[in-house]
This record gives sequence, C-alpha cells and structure tokens, in this order.
Amino acid sequence: MHTPDKLGLVSVVALLAGCATSSLDLAPAAPNVPWTPSTGSGGEIIAGAPPSTTAPRSNSYVLPSNAKAAGEARAPAELDKSHSYTLAELIDLAQSHNPSTRVAWENARDAALATGIARAAYLPSLSASVVGAYQTGHNINVTGSISAISVQWLLFDFGERDAVVSAAEQVSVIANIGFTAAHQDLIYRVALAYYTHMAAQARVGTAEKALRNAKEVQAAAESRYAQGVGTIVEVAQARQGTAQGELSQVQASGQAQDSYVTLLAAMGVSPLTQIKVADLGERKLSAALIAPTDQIVTEALARRPDVLSAYAAHEASLAKLRAAQAEFMPKLFLSATGSYTSNTLAVSTLPGLGQGASQLPPTINVPSTHYGATVLLGVTVPIYDGGLRRALEGQARADAAKTDARLEQIRDEATREVVGASNQVHTSLSALDAAHALASAAQITFDAALDAYRHGVGSITDTTRAEIALLEAQNASTDAYSAALSSAATLALAAGTLGTAPE
Repeated sequence: MHTPDKLGLVSVVALLAGCATSSLDLAPAAPNVPWTPSTGSGGEIIAGAPPSTTAPRSNSYVLPSNAKAAGEARAPAELDKSHSYTLAELIDLAQSHNPSTRVAWENARDAALATGIARAAYLPSLSASVVGAYQTGHNINVTGSISAISVQWLLFDFGERDAVVSAAEQVSVIANIGFTAAHQDLIYRVALAYYTHMAAQARVGTAEKALRNAKEVQAAAESRYAQGVGTIVEVAQARQGTAQGELSQVQASGQAQDSYVTLLAAMGVSPLTQIKVADLGERKLSAALIAPTDQIVTEALARRPDVLSAYAAHEASLAKLRAAQAEFMPKLFLSATGSYTSNTLAVSTLPGLGQGASQLPPTINVPSTHYGATVLLGVTVPIYDGGLRRALEGQARADAAKTDARLEQIRDEATREVVGASNQVHTSLSALDAAHALASAAQITFDAALDAYRHGVGSITDTTRAEIALLEAQNASTDAYSAALSSAATLALAAGTLGTAPE
C-alpha cells in the first residue's frame, strides 16, 4: 500500500474514533464544576447539545427553570364540601385519583398486550412487496419491477410457542396481581392516614378540655386569693397552667392540619382540596375478633399478592425453560411466494424491512419469469451453534431454581410479617385497655384534686400535677386506640385480606 493510502486510512480511523469520544463534551467538565446546559427559549434543556458557551459560568448547582416540565398544579378535586366523607368513601376517592392505581393498570394492560404478541407466533407471516430494480453487468443493463407476496408459517415446533405464551400469560398474571396489590397498599396508606388524622382531631378535643380544666383551676386559685386564703404563687402557677393549655391547643390544631394534608397526599388529591372527614366513632375492639395466628398464616400464604406473584414468576420460569429445551428440536415450516417480474431481472430474494417486532422476513424464491409461484414445506434441524442453546437452557434452568428459592424466601418473610402483625394487634389491644383504665383513673384523680383544692384541703401543686396527668392519659388513650386500629389494618394487609375499607 502506498504511503498516501496509508495516511488516508489512518485519517479515516482517527476520525471515526473521534466521533465516538466527542460525546464526552455532553457531560460535566469536572467533578467539581457545575453543569451549565444549553436551553431553549422556555428554559427547556436541549438534549444532546454540549454545555452552553454563551451562558456565564456559574458556581451554583441549581438547574434552569423549565415551565414545560413543571406543568400545571393539580386542581383541587371537585368534591361535596358539605358532605362528611367516611373512610370507605375516602378510599373510593383515592382509588379514582391516586396515580399509583393508573400506573398499575397500565402495567397490567402492557403485560396483556405482551401475551397477545406471544400468541401471534401461531399465525402465518404475510408480506407484500413492490420494488423497482436496475441491474447492470457485462454489456447488459436491465430495468424493471417486481411484485411479490410471501407467506411463512411455522407449523410445528415441539411446544416452544406454547411455552412462550404460557410464560407471557404468567407475566400478565403477575401484573394483574400487582394491580390488586397497588389497591391494597393504597387502602392501607389511606386507612393509616385517616386513623392518624382522627387521633390528631381527638387530641384537639382533649387539648380544649384540658384548657377548660386549666381555666377552672385558675378560677379556683384566683377565688381563694381574693378570699385571702390563697397566695399569689398559687395564682401564678394556675395561670401558667392555662398558658400551657393554650399552647397545647395551638400545637394540637397544627398537628391536625398536618395530618389532614398527609391524608390528602395518601389519597393522591391536591393538598388544596377542602373536604370534611367523618368522625371515626368508637368501635369495640377485642382480641377475640382475631383468628388464631397459624390459621392467618395458612390463609395468607395462599392469598398474599407477593406470594402469588412469586408463584406465578416460578411458573413463568418453568415455561421459559421448556421453551429453551424446545430449541433443540426440529421445526416444521411452510413457505410460499407468488411474484410478477416485468423484465428478466435476476433477483431471487427481496430484503425484509423493519426492526424488532415489526421486522419483516425476506421474500425468497422470486423467479426471473414474468409469473412465478413457489411452495415449500420443510423441516429445519439445529445441529451446531457454538453452545448457544445449551447456555440459554442453563440460564433458564438457573432462573427456575432462583424463582423457586425466591418463592420460599417470600413465604418465610410473609410468615414473619403475619406473626409480627398478629403479636402487635394483641399488644395494642392490651395497651388500649390499660390506656382506657389510666384515663378513667386520671379523670377521677383530677376531679378529686380540684374539689379538694377548692375546699382548702388540697394544694395547687397536686391539682396542677393531676391536670397534666389527665391530659397525658387522655392523649395516651387516643394514641392507643389509633395504634390498635392501625395494627389491625397492618394485620389485614399482611394476611392479604385488605380488599376494602378496614372494618
């Protein structure tokens, strides 16, 4: 090769190499240098464009504002503001408005379409082509056109397509289970947010009662002081208790508002939405309503979404293994071609077009005569492929073993979750009984201490201490009730029975 030819070849190679590495200018220049992207008129980042050279270099890691990416804030849901929504109604709203349910639904639809794609392998492939051609050779130039229609049909493949369809159907089952699981999770999150909000609302009521109690203590202290039997210190302590009660009321109201926003977030509606939430009411909770733990575990392992998904995944892996094993077997096929050639073009094959699932097979057996037709029935037998099929079979076998182990792992995790949730329910119910007893005793203690103080046989310190203890006991009772309801919902979710609003 001449030297100029060598130089030209080296130049071409260097140019091609430079084309691959030139894209490095799309990345930040250094690990400690802010990235300044090129942007359009609306602040939209221009993909594939190198960093802007006209924009001033910034030391800030704040990205440009893109109005298109921000979109529009979600409008508040149009709900009946005069209606008090129960937990069941809130869950219904959440299932309609929360994006997670739509995502799960689209995933299920996507998996269903994948099953249809797999089933399409049973049908013949039909393609039509019309091409113009120009051929040149030694002292000959030929032009013309070719019209052809081709059919290719795989008739028998020892169950490979059956296995592929079976695997796709199991994946569709997994997606449908995921759809149900998304609804169960949404029900659970809304229920917990609702219970938390109800507890916060109850704390507001408790704080209001505590403030009234503090004012009664203050009135008693001021009355005793006016009668000359009390001291200014007692009055100051009582006023301090009133101030503390006012602060507690403000804090409780703020927590209730925060829990309201959290409830709206769990529902998936705009935080600007204004609705009334129906009071929970008092429900009778008893450990006798809970089934034995071993019974719950048995039912949970047959119903939980994660267990059923793992089982379907294992079934899908076994189907894929059968498909990989079928690759070693012969395949029976039918191929037919009909064509018309306007001239004696020497073309026997027309190329296929497309990519991926839309790839069309080439049209073969195109005769050079004007009219032609070919029908082929044959068997193809794989003989040697460098161990590719054996490796794919090994991968499928390993995947089947992995999904089997994963199923066992999920069963163990599910059992632990159910046992833990069941124990938590019994613990929370016992705590609820103790909290109710504590609140009742604290109320009696406070009433007695206040009465004694009014009659001059008790101290302001004992009265204030009883007042604080009453507030704490009532809040503890509220929290215990909310925790019991939440633990019951957690057990229902762990058991796979949380299909509607918790009862």
